[in-house]
Amino acid sequence: MKVQAILRGVRTSAYKARLVADLIRGMKVENALNALKFSLKKDAKLIRKLLSSAISNAENNHALNIDELKINEIYVNEGTPLKRMRPGAKGRGNRILKRTCHITVVVSGENA
Repeated sequence: MKVQAILRGVRTSAYKARLVADLIRGMKVENALNALKFSLKKDAKLIRKLLSSAISNAENNHALNIDELKINEIYVNEGTPLKRMRPGAKGRGNRILKRTCHITVVVSGENA
């Protein structure tokens, strides 16, 4: 059985979050939590909380054993950017895109 958790509208770029997601893809849940705990990236804390949520979903909603869980899929998609303006030269305005992303974690049992 596959169980997922989704975090939408995270205020970080998808590129930065993908670096952390690639680090833990395919790992057992216990090893992934440990790797995220000691990572220096800001997004590691967000993904760690999301992974904990997916583990809780698997345990409480689907009665899966935590020790057998493995990260089946983890992917990061781009969200809608926040569009802001900044003063530019000669009275013009320059656009700034503050990027967001959506992070999805799918965990499953070892045998699935």
